[in-house]
Amino acid sequence: MVDCWPVQANSTTPDPRDTLLEAGLVLSSELSVPVVLHRIIVAACELTSARYGALGVLGPDGTLSDFITHGLSEAGRRRIGALPLGRGILGILLKDAGPLRLAHISHDPRSVGFPPHHPPMTSFLGAPVVARGQVFGNIYLTDKRGASEFSPEDEYALRVLASQAGVAIANATLYEAALARERWLAATHAITSATIDGTPLQQVLSLVASRARELLGGERALIAVPTGESGGSQLRIEAAAGRGTGRLCGRPLKPPGGPGEEAMLTGHPVVVAAAPRLRRGAVPRGPLAHTGPMVFVRLGGRDQSFGVLAVIGSPGQPLPQAEAVRMMDGFATQAAMAIEYTRTQRELQRVVLLDERERIAKELHDGIIQSLFAVGMGLQAITSGADPAEIEHRIEGAVGDLDQVIGDLRNYIFALRPGILADHRLDGALRHLTAEFEARCRVPTSVQIDGQVAARLANRALDLVQLTREALSNVGRHARASSCRIRLSTFRGRAVLTIEDDGDGFEPLAAHDRGQGLRNMEERVARLGGRMTIRSVPHQGTRLRMTLPLD
Repeated sequence: MVDCWPVQANSTTPDPRDTLLEAGLVLSSELSVPVVLHRIIVAACELTSARYGALGVLGPDGTLSDFITHGLSEAGRRRIGALPLGRGILGILLKDAGPLRLAHISHDPRSVGFPPHHPPMTSFLGAPVVARGQVFGNIYLTDKRGASEFSPEDEYALRVLASQAGVAIANATLYEAALARERWLAATHAITSATIDGTPLQQVLSLVASRARELLGGERALIAVPTGESGGSQLRIEAAAGRGTGRLCGRPLKPPGGPGEEAMLTGHPVVVAAAPRLRRGAVPRGPLAHTGPMVFVRLGGRDQSFGVLAVIGSPGQPLPQAEAVRMMDGFATQAAMAIEYTRTQRELQRVVLLDERERIAKELHDGIIQSLFAVGMGLQAITSGADPAEIEHRIEGAVGDLDQVIGDLRNYIFALRPGILADHRLDGALRHLTAEFEARCRVPTSVQIDGQVAARLANRALDLVQLTREALSNVGRHARASSCRIRLSTFRGRAVLTIEDDGDGFEPLAAHDRGQGLRNMEERVARLGGRMTIRSVPHQGTRLRMTLPLD
């Protein structure tokens, strides 16, 4: 074996060094792995004058996963049949990963012969291709033209070409991996955007399945979720994409305990090589009965799993690379976050709707109902009056109050804001509310409002108006007071709203014994981040003190 070539003076034969340099430039300019592989074997045959050449690509299990040939016609390749298994001379290179040169293949005791329809071959030269520190495959050359066997110079040239090929394959592999990651990230971005835009959950699931199928190059893809039925963890297909999947949604993923459930429970991707053992039910019968390789990954995070994503290849399709499976697993994790966000948003909307219904009910109770009750009390007082002018005045006042209630209802319907705040700021609304109470119940009421505090509480004006209205309604209905006082001020950096009277008072009540009105007030103050205290002594009046944050 030699490590260099002798100088060829006055020779018309191309210098192999020039040929190698040209081959290196050609290989380095290409970033498509299939094209690089084909150019490697073509360059090897031209460099060594080999009649036949092949590049065997190693799979994850150390056996040949692909076999790129040169010198054989497509018809001749099909007649030979399946890929070689890596036995005999080919197996030596797979195990030893070193160059091998033979004068005649059949004379070597390690040879196992050729399959039917294989062309006869004599001399042999092989060398491994190392890419990114690992053996990517082997170059196999046979039948040296113009000589009985390959020379040491041919062996050296092939070793140099193999090293160049390793660099080219590494670069192309990295480039394609970067493109693949970019496509997966784009798919994740599309799903995230659809989620943020409020796309319905079913459409998000269909988008996840469709993008996974496209990116992994599968024929079909599906998403299955647990049915929740007692006695098992059967998976049901929730979304599907690809040919022949139109009627799969709602059907079970068979059998229980199959690769889909295994991936969901363990959190590790499950790759199934081919369909034969699946035909009896790993997926529904019909269009998915005869399939190629399958990849199952869990939809969920570390501690939560709510389904499985499966991509199904067509019959004869090669197994996906380990890097592609890892990217699909990461994509499923990101997609699961988007799906969970969609589910959470849908549940949040339901909770918000229920809370809004409860809030409206409280607003109506604290506002409209109390106003109607006050009108009723005013009308009851008419029966005790004998002066027609007084009766007329009270009726006109009741009509005006009813008009105000109708205005409030309109505002609640269209803006959920009491009419009193449509015409006044908070301080004016409280004074107007107090004047109405004083005229209706004939209870003198003093008002002290800090204008700066009222201005800082403008965004909570609705709540403060309703709190004051409910408190004044209680005074008018129960207290039999001779005076009342409303005060809005500050204490230790917090706003304080106080409503007190000198009426009958009552014994302190436990929280569960309080009426709906007092409970509503306490809950409203708590929602504002404040606290309400009640001080009442029989025959000595009542004081409600509500402390609220200013900011």
